Amino acid sequence: MSNQWKVFKKAILEGRVLSLPSLGVQNDLNREIWNDKDELRPELREKLLEIARDFWKNQDQGLVKIKDIIFTGSLANYNWSKFSDIDLHIVIDYTAVNQDAELVRKYFNSVKATWNRDHDIRIKDYEVEIYVQDYLEPHISTGIYSVQNGEWIQKPNKFAPEIDYKCVTIKANCLMDEIDDLQKDFDDDQYKEVHEKTISLKEKIRNMRKCGLEEGGAFSVENLAFKVLRRNEYLKKLNDLKLMSYDKMQSIEEESARLED
Repeated sequence: MSNQWKVFKKAILEGRVLSLPSLGVQNDLNREIWNDKDELRPELREKLLEIARDFWKNQDQGLVKIKDIIFTGSLANYNWSKFSDIDLHIVIDYTAVNQDAELVRKYFNSVKATWNRDHDIRIKDYEVEIYVQDYLEPHISTGIYSVQNGEWIQKPNKFAPEIDYKCVTIKANCLMDEIDDLQKDFDDDQYKEVHEKTISLKEKIRNMRKCGLEEGGAFSVENLAFKVLRRNEYLKKLNDLKLMSYDKMQSIEEESARLED
């Protein structure tokens, strides 16, 4: 964890509130990504289309038509920072894959997680993250660009958000403490308990962010707390604990000593 986030984690204990510039808004869109007409730069658009189509081709879903390929998130808005990534969404009809849309969502979330873990594709030093989105899924972002059609679906407007840094600090700090406690339990060989708690906590964080986006948008306390966890790699730590605890649960340790003849 970087020194910046160590300071952040201690802030609430010392009664201080940190104003984190990277959670606010910029004066302009990122001009490495967007040209002076606020269009996605052509060479970037072609590369993103290629990445999305290669990903979809590998899913062997040739009969399922891609409805759109969109670029969203902070880099399609004014709240970008050095921590941002390129959120590339492939929009389809889930029911064209299977009538059980929830099953399809879980499947593609698993595929997406594996792909994002196995690849480190960067454009202008920003990591490309792929997500398969159902066309009926409500999308909260105020910046949505159709890479497929080369036009804005929803063009962002710059505004000065009111950020409750104190509440962000408290919420992020509490969640970080929960993850640190799980690490202690793992170190104490409580693998089954850790595995169950990591699953529960991952779901809690996912629902927290979803509710925050729906009710308060990108600058909600819940979404900003999520960003803090992601940027200081606490989400990675939580996922690693989930995987490691499962592996330990299923393992049989080699005997430390053998009987002598």
